[in-house]
Amino acid sequence: MRGRPHIRPPENGTEHEGLDLARVDWWGAELEGVTFTRCRFDDAGLEELVTRRCVFDQCVLTGVRMGGSRHLGTAFLSCRFDRAKLFDATWEGCKLTGSQFPGAQLRPMTSSECDWSFTSLRGADLSGLDFSGQRFREADLTDADLRECDLTGTDLDRARLQGAKLRGADLRGAAMDAVNWRAFELTGVRVDLVQAVQFTRAHGALVAD
Repeated sequence: MRGRPHIRPPENGTEHEGLDLARVDWWGAELEGVTFTRCRFDDAGLEELVTRRCVFDQCVLTGVRMGGSRHLGTAFLSCRFDRAKLFDATWEGCKLTGSQFPGAQLRPMTSSECDWSFTSLRGADLSGLDFSGQRFREADLTDADLRECDLTGTDLDRARLQGAKLRGADLRGAAMDAVNWRAFELTGVRVDLVQAVQFTRAHGALVAD
């Protein structure tokens, strides 16, 4: 699909609202301090894009191609990434709170010190990724593939894990308040003592002091 090369990447530090940026071709562009509010990036070519401290607020990125992109301290707030191609993307210190990723290709990717709270990652293939120490508070991980994931020290409070695949994952030190321990299998999962007690009690056992 052809891009729209006449639409140039915006100047750094600018703010934009309600723009139709479908099919733009910003391969390898670098954006710093740019804010997009309720903009559309349908089927845009954003491969190798670099963003620094940018904000994408309530934007639609359906079918966007962002392979090899790097995002440093950028916020994607309540955005839609339907069928987005995000393989080899790097997220460092980013906020993705409230965003949805139906049908998105998310791996391989690198994520560090990010906030994925309130995201919808239902059925997403996240297997083998390192999310240690990151926030997934109240995230919807229903039916997600989390096998072999590093989730040590991750904030999973109130996360929805029904049907999630977790074999080989490491949950030690993860915060899991108000998690439904009866909704997923722990076979082959590494847990700490506190989590083992929570799991046991959730299944009706009496744990002696």
